[in-house]
Amino acid sequence: LKLEMPTVNLDREVTLLATVPAVVQSVKSYAVTWKKLISRVLEEQLKKVPQGNSPLAEIDLWREISATLRALTEQIKLPEVQKVLEILQEAESQFAGDLQIVLSDLRRHHMQAQDNAKFLSTVERHLKNLLTGTGVDVISNTIPSLLNALRLVWIMSRHYSKDERMAPFLERISWEISERARRVVDLQTLFKQDIDAAKKKITEAKNTLEQWKKCYFTTCIQVEESGCKRFWKFDVKRLFEKTDYMVLICQDLYDIFQVTEELHNIFIPELITVSENPKGVDELQREVHIIISPMEDLNFDPFSIESARDWAFIMEEFREDVTVETVKQIFVENFKDPPLYKNHPPVAGAISWCRSLSHRITHPITRFQEEEELLASKRGMQVKQIYLQVAKKMKDYEDQKYCLWRERTEQMIPLLLKDTLLTLRSATEEPVTTKKSVCFTLNFSPEIQEIITETKYMEQLGLPVPEMARYVALQEDKYLRYTNKLKPMLDRYHKLMDMMNEAETKLLDPYIQELWRILKAGHKRLTWKSLGIGEFIVQCTQTIGKLEVLVHHIHNISEDISSKLQSIESTNLFKFPHSRNDDKHPGAKEFFDYVKCEQAKDVEQLVRKYSAIPQLLIEVERRVANTNSGKSPKLASYYAYWENRIYQVLTQLIVKNLQAFNATVLANVPRFQIEAVLSVPEITLQPNASEIEKMTEQSIQDCVEVTKHFVRWMRGTCIECPPQHVKADEVVTFSYYSDISQSPLIIEQAVLITQNVQKLLASLSTYLNQWKRYDLLWKSDKDAVLDRLAAEKPSCVIFDEHLQFYMKVAQEVTQPPLIKDEQFIRLQLAPLACAVQENAKSWVMSLGKLLNELAREELFRLEDEIQVGVFSL
Repeated sequence: LKLEMPTVNLDREVTLLATVPAVVQSVKSYAVTWKKLISRVLEEQLKKVPQGNSPLAEIDLWREISATLRALTEQIKLPEVQKVLEILQEAESQFAGDLQIVLSDLRRHHMQAQDNAKFLSTVERHLKNLLTGTGVDVISNTIPSLLNALRLVWIMSRHYSKDERMAPFLERISWEISERARRVVDLQTLFKQDIDAAKKKITEAKNTLEQWKKCYFTTCIQVEESGCKRFWKFDVKRLFEKTDYMVLICQDLYDIFQVTEELHNIFIPELITVSENPKGVDELQREVHIIISPMEDLNFDPFSIESARDWAFIMEEFREDVTVETVKQIFVENFKDPPLYKNHPPVAGAISWCRSLSHRITHPITRFQEEEELLASKRGMQVKQIYLQVAKKMKDYEDQKYCLWRERTEQMIPLLLKDTLLTLRSATEEPVTTKKSVCFTLNFSPEIQEIITETKYMEQLGLPVPEMARYVALQEDKYLRYTNKLKPMLDRYHKLMDMMNEAETKLLDPYIQELWRILKAGHKRLTWKSLGIGEFIVQCTQTIGKLEVLVHHIHNISEDISSKLQSIESTNLFKFPHSRNDDKHPGAKEFFDYVKCEQAKDVEQLVRKYSAIPQLLIEVERRVANTNSGKSPKLASYYAYWENRIYQVLTQLIVKNLQAFNATVLANVPRFQIEAVLSVPEITLQPNASEIEKMTEQSIQDCVEVTKHFVRWMRGTCIECPPQHVKADEVVTFSYYSDISQSPLIIEQAVLITQNVQKLLASLSTYLNQWKRYDLLWKSDKDAVLDRLAAEKPSCVIFDEHLQFYMKVAQEVTQPPLIKDEQFIRLQLAPLACAVQENAKSWVMSLGKLLNELAREELFRLEDEIQVGVFSL
């Protein structure tokens, strides 16, 4: 488009040119031409509409209008055109005003087109991505970004902030999104693809459509929250009616592929391999392909709302096909081991399952028949034929299950009712009459309960049941009452037998035999159709209760005896004296005398506890044998059991105390003290090692002889043996000592203690050897040494050396420590040190005396020499 320029000379001033009529007339004619051209162009451009339904077409339209109007606007700005306008304005031509209105419209529409093109270009990239991008990008990025950009356009643009502009543009976007979904879900190729690939495409299309609607409403909220006074209140039906419908179609398509996949998965190669009828499996697979065949050759667009009725017809037919086919496949796959409803028995449950499958296909087929169009179609006839085949197979299956159950039930009921109430089982191969390991178990067959349950459900299903089965079912409450009483009764019996040890089992053998006699009636005589079951349960319960009372009494007495024995076993027979406040320990004899004295006190208490046991056993005798003699033959084994327990307890008493005493010997805690003394010419212990060993051995013997106070019982009784006169002056008392003293454990402990004490005393003797360095103090012949020294007449220096040596010895031997603690003995060294010191001092005195004598002799000699010299002068 090009404006025609005036040919007249316009070089002079505008004011002059405006006064020239010819010039004014000439430029006016050109201006008229311009006005017509601009008016025509504006009219043409404003009448234009986007080519197509795409939002990109609307962007292209505004760019085209903007370019066209920009070309005219740029020409209006040319100097020649501006001068013409000035001349007309100066000449006060009326036409100048009309032309300015047109030019103003041109500029306004140009600005509008330019503004629209600029703002819509901000969403162009997102629209192109929507057209060509991948599914993931469309869902996660493009649609949210597109709507966010549109929200900004709505807020900032002057023209697309109005409903009449934005609403149509959003409709175009909705159309573009629906077309994208249509391209992805191309029915011409969709059913020829792999099922997973097809489902993926359908899911992509459906998610895109749903994301478009979701993001739209999210953007509506954002527009309201942004503070903008203009909200998005567009016609939702116009925007989403088509896309919502397409979502429904996509879901239908997905369901078709999902069902097809599930039907195919039933016929995996493994199933075909193990199937007894592989040809039947192949036939079912062909039927699956037939079900979806109508979808591949549609003569209408399923995504078109106008075709909704046709699509509904196709889906109805598909669902009927799938229902019949699915039920048929479920039946073929599970008829050998059908899934059962909760609490249903196997046979009635299988029949109920079969009937439920039959109902699932009967109901839709009934509705299918109501639609004459569906029934009259070729596919409808095929579905009806398949239904009749499946229904017949199910009826044959039900009849077979029922007949087999009825026949077996009539055979089994008489046999099951002949079973005894109880069965007998022993955990060992030994005679069941002598062992408490015998177990009576309830012999109520689960098959009886199963028959009862089957009978009830068969009657609910409307099937006739055998009279014997109905009779047993009517007795269910009675059987339940019996079993509910027999089970806890047998539990009480087994618990009671487990409570008793072997000695108690032998003690109560007559009572147990009586209980077994009663229980064996349920094992040998009574069956589930006997009349005396209730009386049997009562008799068993009463007998078990009496035996329970007796066992509890015996256990109470046993616990009392065990408590006394535990007290005896835990007694400490080696109680040691405590050290005094000055940390002085008792001497060896005092120590062992104290231990013996304390043992004597403890023995009195032990014997008192031991003597109380026979009275407790006599109480057991009174309850079991109804006598109180202490020598009932019925309790002989029970007396022996407790006598053996007493022997074990006394053995443990001695062993534990000897072990404790040995631990005391080895512990580094002094318990008594001994002294190291000088018994010229030897250094010895006081008391000596031999005496300490004897005291230790005597203490061990005293500990073992404690058992002499526990008098044995006469055979077969709990009465103590009286003293036996072996000789006229010798009395023997039978006690546990003779047996316990021979126990290898006790002998071993006694030897171990003795050896440890010997090692300790040897160690102390070795320690005393260091004092032998002073033995010259008492082993040397003092008189001979002094005579020899006097004969030598040593100097004073020699005397001083000897005196210093002995004085040093006298001093160093009294330096602490003067005690030696080793294990449980404290060795006092003070007596030895004093003796050595006295010997050293004796030497000092003797040397001093000798020195004095020698000095006196020398003095007298000098005095004589002086006198002789004087006289010679």
